[in-house]
Amino acid sequence: MDQLIVPDGALVVLIGAAGAGKTTLAARHFPSDTILCSDGFRARLGDNEADQSVTRPAFAALHRALEARLARGCMTVVDATNVTAAARKSLLRLARRSGAPAIALVLDLPAEVAIARNAARDGRVVPETAVRRQLEALGRADDAALRREGFATVLRLHAPADIATLQVLLPADRS
Repeated sequence: MDQLIVPDGALVVLIGAAGAGKTTLAARHFPSDTILCSDGFRARLGDNEADQSVTRPAFAALHRALEARLARGCMTVVDATNVTAAARKSLLRLARRSGAPAIALVLDLPAEVAIARNAARDGRVVPETAVRRQLEALGRADDAALRREGFATVLRLHAPADIATLQVLLPADRS
C-alpha cells in the first residue's frame, strides 16, 4: 500500500494517459475545490469537455487559476494527462515562483488496462492512437527525469490495485 503525504500549499500534478483513472483518483482523495481539471476548463470555454478547439485557452485559464491558488498558499491538484515535459514545465514554473512543493502522482498502468478503461468510459473516449502516444510519452518520464524537472516527490502507481489502495494524507488530516 502506497501512502502520499501532501504538504501545505503543495502542487499535485496527476500524470497519466487517458483512461488511467486520474479524475477518479482526484475525486476520491482530494476536496473538489482543490482540483483544476483540463476537461472542466474545456467544457466551460467550449461546447463540451472534448472540445479540442479550446485547448489553448482552457490551459491558459487553468494556469491562471493555478497561479492564483498557489500565490494564496492553497494546495492544488492539476488533473490533465501531463505526460510530456513541455506540459509540466509551466506548472513547475508556477510552483517554483510561489515556493510550493511539487508532487508528481504518476498513474503508469499497463497499456492494455489504460486502453480498455478509455474505451469503456462514459462520454468522451480518446482515440486509441492518442492514448498510445500518451503512453509512449509517459514511458520517457521516469522518476529520475521527473525529479530533474523539479518534482520534490514522485509517486508512481503501476496497477489498478495500487490506485485502489493508495492512502493520501492531506494537511487537514494531520492536524
